[in-house]
Amino acid sequence: MREIFIDMNFRAERLALIEEVNDVLERYRSLGYDLTVRQVYYQLVSQDLIPNNPKSYNRIKSLISDGRKAGLIDWNMIVDRTRGTIIPAHWDSPADIIESVAQSFRIDKWENQPNHVEIMVEKEALSGILEPTCKDLDVNFAANKGYSSDSAMYRAGKRLQRKVLAGKVPYILYLGDHDPSGLDMDRDIKGRLEMFGDLDLEVIRLALKMDQIEQMDVPENPAKTSDSRYEGYVVLFGESSWELDAVEPTELVRLVTEHVESLRHNELWNEKVEWENQCREDLDDFASEYRERNE
Repeated sequence: MREIFIDMNFRAERLALIEEVNDVLERYRSLGYDLTVRQVYYQLVSQDLIPNNPKSYNRIKSLISDGRKAGLIDWNMIVDRTRGTIIPAHWDSPADIIESVAQSFRIDKWENQPNHVEIMVEKEALSGILEPTCKDLDVNFAANKGYSSDSAMYRAGKRLQRKVLAGKVPYILYLGDHDPSGLDMDRDIKGRLEMFGDLDLEVIRLALKMDQIEQMDVPENPAKTSDSRYEGYVVLFGESSWELDAVEPTELVRLVTEHVESLRHNELWNEKVEWENQCREDLDDFASEYRERNE
């Protein structure tokens, strides 16, 4: 939705850039995604429309803010995934809540699978892209916000321990920045989960990796010299770093989907899907019967 809150005259070059922003948003709207300001920025960088530096990012952030308030950019297509309001759910009748439950009803489709898979991502801003995919794949998802807390790692470690005791093989699929700390987070996750869960764990880094950076031509940034791991990183990779936000959302979804499905026994999965669908139909029938009785 576009709404006008301010009157503003834009220079021709700013109007042209707003149109480029809208082209990016429309492309992702058709795929079912909304984007953060930073994701929009990286899409423009990847098209060589703007330079990749802090000054350029601040300009785009200001442009998008002005464009939205002037009614030129859709408010619903750009999101802030780090701030939100929790709104209580309400229903008009018991039939409504049953229909709602029918849509969200889920069984554990990994219950009889030999593996247990969880997805972790460094950036909370990417939760809007990956969380729906993980929901469809019925796997746990966590946005760690950098190095995760001991509390979160402890709970995850104990959860994985229970899966191992039940005879499953656990896997963590991880996505993070390619920078001094981002590359260290794999080690940190593996070490703390193994400690808290008293288990052996495979942590698979899905992204970002150097071959992906080269293949996808991901825009680079200077690595942070203030990072305590900077010197060791420079020896291996030079002074540049790369952010996960700069990767096409569709590519992140593809990576997660392909790797999860490779660890899944599809015949067992399909049996669970069939049973889940039958349960949803039963709930829908119950809601219809309730409406008929009370009309």
